Amino acid sequence: MGNARNFAFWIVLFLLILTLFNLFSNGQSSMASSSVSYSEFVAAVDAGQVQTATLDGETLSYQGADGKLYQTIVPGDAAITNRLLDKGVEVKAEPQQQSSVMSLLTLLLPVLLLIGFWFFMMNRMQGGGKGGAMGFGKSKAKMLTEREGRVTFDDVAGIDEAKEELEEIVEFLRNPQKFSRLGGTIPKGALLVGPPGTGKTLLARAIAGEAGVPFFTISGSDFVEMFVGVGASRVRDMFEQAKKNAPCIVFIDEIDAVGRSRGAGYGGGNDEREQTLNQLLVEMDGFEANEGVIILAATNRRDVLDPALLRPGRFDRQVTVPNPDIKGREKILGVHARKVPLGPDADMRIIARGTPGFSGADLANLVNEAALMAARVGRRFVTMEDFENAKDKVMMGAERRSMVLTDDQKEKTAYHEAGHAVVGLKLPQCDPVYKATIIPRGGALGMVVSLPEIDRLNWHRSECEEKLAMTMAGKAAEIIKYGEDNVSNGPAGDIQQASGLARAMVMRWGMSDKVGNIDYAEAAEGYSGNTAGFSVSANTKELIEDEVKRFIQNGYDTAFKILSENQNEWERLAEGLLEYETLTGAEIQRVMDGEPPQKGDDEDDTPDEGTSSVTAIPKTKPKAKPSGDGDMEPEPTA
Repeated sequence: MGNARNFAFWIVLFLLILTLFNLFSNGQSSMASSSVSYSEFVAAVDAGQVQTATLDGETLSYQGADGKLYQTIVPGDAAITNRLLDKGVEVKAEPQQQSSVMSLLTLLLPVLLLIGFWFFMMNRMQGGGKGGAMGFGKSKAKMLTEREGRVTFDDVAGIDEAKEELEEIVEFLRNPQKFSRLGGTIPKGALLVGPPGTGKTLLARAIAGEAGVPFFTISGSDFVEMFVGVGASRVRDMFEQAKKNAPCIVFIDEIDAVGRSRGAGYGGGNDEREQTLNQLLVEMDGFEANEGVIILAATNRRDVLDPALLRPGRFDRQVTVPNPDIKGREKILGVHARKVPLGPDADMRIIARGTPGFSGADLANLVNEAALMAARVGRRFVTMEDFENAKDKVMMGAERRSMVLTDDQKEKTAYHEAGHAVVGLKLPQCDPVYKATIIPRGGALGMVVSLPEIDRLNWHRSECEEKLAMTMAGKAAEIIKYGEDNVSNGPAGDIQQASGLARAMVMRWGMSDKVGNIDYAEAAEGYSGNTAGFSVSANTKELIEDEVKRFIQNGYDTAFKILSENQNEWERLAEGLLEYETLTGAEIQRVMDGEPPQKGDDEDDTPDEGTSSVTAIPKTKPKAKPSGDGDMEPEPTA
């Protein structure tokens, strides 16, 4: 039906253009000839000034002696033809059929225009113009058909608990009798909650690939328009489509765009958004039963959602999709590394240990950056060095080897970072030191990287105190080496990090005996930026500051003592960083012991798990950068 209407519309448009062309052509031909009276024409014939004449009904055209064309109207009873023949004028006659057809088309032109406009409007109103003015109320939900790039649960890793709950929904759709025989009913909705990049949308795509039922996907912002009532109309249309295809799944991404609490904010809520939310609530669980349609939604802002949207019967399940732990990160890296040729030294567990807090999207970006780095230097596979460089680039930025540093700046950076590393190695509850480098990255002139064995879910007071000591070791090292008068602004980041940890210990975690077990993080003005609630007294503020200062000072004193007692090892490590720039794993301990960072070929020893493929390179032979033609790096030597 729609194709027939479109065809008729184009036919009418073609006839209209043809009519206008012919009318224009006739008008042009008429304008090219001069009009004369019949008597003037007869006089010209008698005078022998007419050479040729053309009869077209009552219209006669002739060429005068001056070569110009003239036109006149001949009366019906005039015997002009014989007179012309008697004078030897060549006479031509043309049929009147063409003019009659054009006259008919001229009369029908207004009617054809009205019919064409009517066909056009009917086409827009009945679905032919979803994107136009008549399609505002139509749903923008798209049915997902993944013939290529199909995602299944095998492509989802690191969030096993969330995957299990959603696998059960797929099982509901495949075999409802398994659950209904015990009185269970299929869930009406599931809300996926988690930080950005944890795989909420990927889980929804996996359900679409596994369920084998129609899967509609739409964004929460697609419902809301500037006109009130349009969003509610789109919700109705979406559920009508879903009911026609039941059983099916509807996935609403970023539902907080339409599902915010009603009446919130200054001046009340937004009428359009609230009407859209009301319609969504009714369609999910209202007066009429909504059978066979499962609603999946994703958000990272559950706290702003309307309570009516979260009650059982609408979203029966709230599935938390957190950042993965160390095992989950290892599995996720394995999934993303399937299409990447890995070198023999690539160990995903070491990379997983060094990326705490990374989401699934961060890990995918890490694997991609490693592959790009390997391709940039012309390798055929991705090595551990590429993963290490990619991790450092993602976390702190690219290497700034072109940055010009004086010998004094390099030396201060080396002693600063060596202080962090030595204190971290000497304190038993600090995470193992994995890498120390004085190569500038981002805004840092150097760094020391610790590699936790497992993800920390809680912190003990003794662990926090040792963490403060390792953090303040950089400033202690500068003061021991250069004196208090020559300390630089290098420890600025360390002081900021130590202050945040100490304030958390005092104001949130109750680790101060003097302050006690009271949460001051939200109550104390000036710390959290939240002035709501009650304010603390001046004495309490002073007590909090004294305790924060005491924790940081104790950490500094511990670091100062350790570096003073192990000054030889600290000096050797600083000199090693000046010579080799980067030391990893067991290389740090060997340099502290006064040995070369790498064992000789005659020594049979296997590196421990903390040793990376990034080997130390002496300053006298700096690490070669890849040349413009993509040559391989030369083999490093110690």
